[in-house]
Amino acid sequence: MLPYPALAASLLLMWFLLNGFSLGHLVLGAAIALFATWAMVSLQPAKPRVRSWGAVLRLLGLVSVDVLRSNIAVARLILSPNSAQARSGFIPIELTLRDKTGLAVLACALTATPGTAWVEYRSRQNILLLHVLDVGDEQDWIDLIKQRYEPLLLEIFE
Repeated sequence: MLPYPALAASLLLMWFLLNGFSLGHLVLGAAIALFATWAMVSLQPAKPRVRSWGAVLRLLGLVSVDVLRSNIAVARLILSPNSAQARSGFIPIELTLRDKTGLAVLACALTATPGTAWVEYRSRQNILLLHVLDVGDEQDWIDLIKQRYEPLLLEIFE
């Protein structure tokens, strides 16, 4: 029995998209997909449990709006004659969230948002180090994570 059939099918489809379809590519792509799914079994990733699909949709909406706003803010910053006055920096943020999948989703959301990058996560202290293109008020960034994203992620994953 195939342990991750969706992963195998996705990998095979990606193989066809990258290389075209032929009998040889079917055999080689299927072999690679099967090998990759069995490799995943040895890694034994934890299966995420989503507790609230409504919170997933709300989080998706918030992140989408924030990405749009951030694109506009970064464009203004770059095109502004005062762009040299922008102060980039690192902001440590203590998190409550400990679920690995929730942390991965938060990392993706923050890194997908222009002007921010997830730099480091100190698991023992549960501290995220965030790099911001224009820091402004550090507390605003902390509030963004602690009051906007983290409660939804806790609702979804913990």
